[in-house]
Amino acid sequence: MEALIASDIDFTIYFYNPNIHPRKEYDLRKDENIRFAEKHNIPFIDADYDVDHWFDLAKGMEQEPERGVRCTMCFDMRFEKTAEYAAANGFDVISSSLGISRWKNMEQINDCGLRAASRHQGMEYWTFNWRKKGGSARMLEVSKKEKFYMQEYCGCAYSLRDTNKWRMANGREKIELGKNYYE
Repeated sequence: MEALIASDIDFTIYFYNPNIHPRKEYDLRKDENIRFAEKHNIPFIDADYDVDHWFDLAKGMEQEPERGVRCTMCFDMRFEKTAEYAAANGFDVISSSLGISRWKNMEQINDCGLRAASRHQGMEYWTFNWRKKGGSARMLEVSKKEKFYMQEYCGCAYSLRDTNKWRMANGREKIELGKNYYE
């Protein structure tokens, strides 16, 4: 978002993340987005926390690994809702901040974004690689400077379960929801 602001690109934050579990985690992440948007006068759209629909779509995929078909389903769901909103409100380009994370599969994210945009005439998905030229490192710098809440798992209940399972097996404490490591 910092690069978009510096480039004078007019954009809106569309927050649709019914995958984030539990609700406390969802609210923390949403509030950080709102705080950043307000600081920089960026329009913020708070979409529905459609968690029941997300869990319905995830049925049968509870044991899938991170970056697997459950993640594809999750990205598809969220990109489709984003593209629907964009098309209904005069936007012709969508993108995502998902790709900044080194833990995500950029090709998987872009495939989902391109698929969603292709369902809407005149819609494009911007496949910009935010990791290049130190983008991931810059994201960490900005996070520390802004004292953003640091997420320790992707967001869904299954990611939380699997991350905690890995942490316990490696002698680490379970994730403490709401802990801000920058304060």
